[in-house]
Amino acid sequence: MSDPKLTHLDEHGQASMVDVGAKPDTERMAIARGEIHMLKATFDLIRDGQIKKGDVLTVAQIAGITAAKRTSDLIPLCHPLPLTKVDVSLTLDEALPGVVITATAKTVGKTGVEMEALTAVSVAALTVYDMAKAAEKTMRIQNIRLVEKHGGKSGDIINE
Repeated sequence: MSDPKLTHLDEHGQASMVDVGAKPDTERMAIARGEIHMLKATFDLIRDGQIKKGDVLTVAQIAGITAAKRTSDLIPLCHPLPLTKVDVSLTLDEALPGVVITATAKTVGKTGVEMEALTAVSVAALTVYDMAKAAEKTMRIQNIRLVEKHGGKSGDIINE
């Protein structure tokens, strides 16, 4: 495990963007996942394409991809990254009932893409909520987490 020091604080404890200029470019990849739980009736509306705003899963997928590309605009100390790939998949899961969202982000660079993958999942989940909120306001966005990451000084991490 790497040094547990918080890297976004300077020597005076002030917020600081990490200087990654001396780090080598390496292939980076991260996968994040989360869920949005809902009533069976709302699940059925989404599955059957009956949400008035349109195709919930496609719109949420595009929103997630867009969010990954804009992560540094949303999270102040994130570096803008040249993403080489972003994939966001939304899968209906009747057992929840709800939607499981998985995002994969890739780059070749000096810093990882965990935040981009996590942002993609978060915004995709918020988009599902937004599109279906007329049918249900009790949906729950849950369990957004890093599933795995590869590349960089800390190496590979697999959480599930």
